[in-house]
Amino acid sequence: MTDATPSTPFHSLDAYIALPRVDGVALSPDGERVVLTVASLSSDRTRYERALWEVPAQGGGTPRRLTRSAKGESGVAFTASGDALFVSGRPDADADGEDESAQLWLLPAPGGEARPITRLAGGVSGVAATALASDTVVIAADLLPSSGSFEDDAAARAERKKRKVQAILHESYPVRYWDHDLGPAEPHLLALDLDALVDALPDRSPEAADAGVAPDSADATPTPYPAHLPRPRDLTPTPGRTADTAGQALTPDGRTLIAAVRLPRRGLARYELVAIDVATGERRTVHGEEGVQYEFPTISHDGTRMAYLRVPVSTPAGPSDHELWVSDLDGANPRRIAADWDHWPAEFLFAPDGESLIVSADHDGRGPVFRAPLDGGPVVRLVDDHFAYASLSVDARTGDVIALRSSWQSPPHPVRIDARTGDVTELATPAAPPAPVGDMVEVETTAEDGARVRGWLLTPEGASAESPAPLLLWIHGGPLNSWNAWSWRWAPQLAVAHGYAVLLPDPALSTGYGLEFIARGWNSWGQKPYTDLLAITDAVEQRPEIDETRTAAMGGSFGGYMANWVAGHTDRFRATVSHASLWALDQFGGTTDNSAYWMSIFDEKGLAENSPHHAIDDIVTPMLVIHGDRDYRVPIGESLRLWSELNARHAEDDGSTVHRFLYFPDENHWVLKPQHAIVWYETVFAFLDQHVLGEEWARPANIG
Repeated sequence: MTDATPSTPFHSLDAYIALPRVDGVALSPDGERVVLTVASLSSDRTRYERALWEVPAQGGGTPRRLTRSAKGESGVAFTASGDALFVSGRPDADADGEDESAQLWLLPAPGGEARPITRLAGGVSGVAATALASDTVVIAADLLPSSGSFEDDAAARAERKKRKVQAILHESYPVRYWDHDLGPAEPHLLALDLDALVDALPDRSPEAADAGVAPDSADATPTPYPAHLPRPRDLTPTPGRTADTAGQALTPDGRTLIAAVRLPRRGLARYELVAIDVATGERRTVHGEEGVQYEFPTISHDGTRMAYLRVPVSTPAGPSDHELWVSDLDGANPRRIAADWDHWPAEFLFAPDGESLIVSADHDGRGPVFRAPLDGGPVVRLVDDHFAYASLSVDARTGDVIALRSSWQSPPHPVRIDARTGDVTELATPAAPPAPVGDMVEVETTAEDGARVRGWLLTPEGASAESPAPLLLWIHGGPLNSWNAWSWRWAPQLAVAHGYAVLLPDPALSTGYGLEFIARGWNSWGQKPYTDLLAITDAVEQRPEIDETRTAAMGGSFGGYMANWVAGHTDRFRATVSHASLWALDQFGGTTDNSAYWMSIFDEKGLAENSPHHAIDDIVTPMLVIHGDRDYRVPIGESLRLWSELNARHAEDDGSTVHRFLYFPDENHWVLKPQHAIVWYETVFAFLDQHVLGEEWARPANIG
């Protein structure tokens, strides 16, 4: 189905993975500069390398590259004086040995070389918070629970490495997260005073050398933390998993950290807001209550107020709302704002005058930016287009918003939103979005219960009544999600370039349509979400440019669950692709990385009635099953059981089968390595072409 000569990057998987991509944006305190984190394909085409680029915040100009290192940079933030902070595993010329741990680096605003400002044995996870009027920074870093100091931590890590010990003793839940094991180190929040940063030559005196750890001496003195670097202060000693926060923010003067800390408890974790004195580490609870999550604090520019999410815990009876609240910094005078605005805020920041919040939220298949007044006035939409906006920053001088903007026809690119008019100005970028292929239109239908169900339909060039395109129903993950923003991993443009029309629907459980729309599918994933998908597919198949006789369904995560459900409940599709899918819900609940949440949103009846594995005998559609072994959110056991049962029920006597299982031993929930992404798409398209288009099966390259 592909052109003989690729005409766009979407017609060639090799060209597609080579597209540079913007995955971070940060605005300088003076509002003049924007620093972009740009990922580009490595020379061996097996990974992405990230570098920092600077562009003018007002628009125009030419992108200027700021960093170059083999290890790359990420997690950009600014100090109050305009220096750029980032995390990188690049070599530290002053450090001994070959330490590859990522550290915090500082790039001076006036220019010059970047310099490391931490040397922690376990490295730095990221910049947790910076202050508007102080060069105090809070970083996230992991320390071993037995360590009483940074020196002890370095010595303990060296001993584990020397003895090749990788065992982890867990004393609490959870033990995994998405694609990595938790422990043995615990997350900490550490404060740094950058005004203590001095220029000094490393100490190479004999006395300093003698102070190091002797390789075979049990009582040797640990190597001291470098005196020329600001020594971090631990704001969360003996944290357990409490510093796995749901957000944190520093007051402008850098004296107080407001953090949404995770409380240790049996079952579902609870988050509460605490105020931590940065100088002393003293803390007190600001907001907290049983059965409620307090998350994502942000602080006003004058340091007097905070905004946060208050989220009552959902139960099998129904989803809870995500409430936007504001209070004084000490917790006094809490009040909900935008109570009648039926949206779930994704990001929110104070406007410079402190009288409103700038908020992004899913809305009707888009992700606009809104202004939410604190005085109870109506929420106002600032932009009116088909895009989704993320990574918001607010210019403290003008109130304008810097963000990354994307849609299913345009990858993320930096823009500036005029706070008064809503006009959007595209900023310069070294990763300009490529031209899209085909067309994108909005489609909708009415479900059996009268609900409006909508989505996006992408069609290839030339699709018409005379030459209708085969249809690919692509079901989103989540399920609390919406098809409104670009994904480099799930790229329907590739399918369009391959000749398929792609339907991206938002069925029940999707966000951006109000709480009632989510509730339609709550505790019953196989009911309204399924009938919504079939209803909008029915509507789209009536369009003249769609060939209703050649269709397939696919999805990942919840979309994979729904692909499994579709396969067991209808034979209308010629093929089904099920990526990282849930198959047996009772099995899944105890093996996922966050079982407490899972068990809180389903009851036994919901689990039993909505588990796809009960319909194994009814599957007649060829299935392509895909999974990565490093997926801890949806463990590999789901697809292993699905594959086992498909073969037990439906394989031929000689063991042959129409089904396929694509397995990635070293990949996670998404399958992210560039060459593995190529294998993923080649296998998916070969499977679809065989069963939807009637072509011969063509075994993809590089899979043995």
